[in-house]
Amino acid sequence: MPKLGWSEILLIAFVVLLLFGGKKIPELMRGLGRGVREFKDAKDNGKKELDESAPEKTRKAS
Repeated sequence: MPKLGWSEILLIAFVVLLLFGGKKIPELMRGLGRGVREFKDAKDNGKKELDESAPEKTRKAS
């Protein structure tokens, strides 16, 4: 994957601003944050369930 410089990042930010407008961007970021939080919670819950369901010998060996 190519590395992005500051000029490319600014160009992408400018295009996003033009496409969505200043009022829509905070709403999009809130939705993205909620999605990331839900993903993290689901990952943590899945890991917790796996740890609880593992036999005692497996837990001690880890």
